[in-house]
Amino acid sequence: MDLEKHLSTPVAPVAPGAIRASDADRDRIADILKEALAEGRLDAEEHAERIDAVYRAKTVGELEPLVGDLPAASGAGRAAAPAPSGASYGYGPESVAPADNLIAVFSSNVRKGRWRIGPRTNAFSLFGNIEIDLTEALFTQRQTVINATSVFGNIEIRVPENISLRGNGAGVFGNFEVRTLEGTDPDAPLVIVNGAAVFGNVEAKPKRGKLIADLHHHIRKHLGR
Repeated sequence: MDLEKHLSTPVAPVAPGAIRASDADRDRIADILKEALAEGRLDAEEHAERIDAVYRAKTVGELEPLVGDLPAASGAGRAAAPAPSGASYGYGPESVAPADNLIAVFSSNVRKGRWRIGPRTNAFSLFGNIEIDLTEALFTQRQTVINATSVFGNIEIRVPENISLRGNGAGVFGNFEVRTLEGTDPDAPLVIVNGAAVFGNVEAKPKRGKLIADLHHHIRKHLGR
């Protein structure tokens, strides 16, 4: 009789926001945040804070405010649409922004860590040293072109092991070396290094042990999820 009474007792409905969040829910919100970072709606610090909150969230109600001020948030509570090609790398719309310029004249210039690299970068070294480290960079497009010119200087470019890397250049009493890579994933970023080394050095190669990976997957591993 007690069992029959228990079964006949109505169960109170659970509020939508109190529903336990699944890994798919967290990944969907993380994708919205990644797109916002690629579009410049969030800076790297804001993105990192929100991603950290995403993978600590227990319920759907905790996830929704994290994208409430973003245009893609209207679809966050519904089934996700199929991801476009290259979405797993965070590519945004094609950029028409001017090229980034890195110059070292009797000096050094270093770009490394987590930063957004645009479609074109010009690097010029005159009796100087330039280091471009893309192992933690955020690629906003599939193809990135780096024009590197070294005159009595040195330019070193390091990329993740699992992207594509190509080069076209020449050394004039200098060294121009690009170690060609072909990524196994056809949507992986492609870095093209063009330029020349005149009594100098231009070198581009993979950094051993460094792989391009989704930031939110890295954080999930760090949090033990």
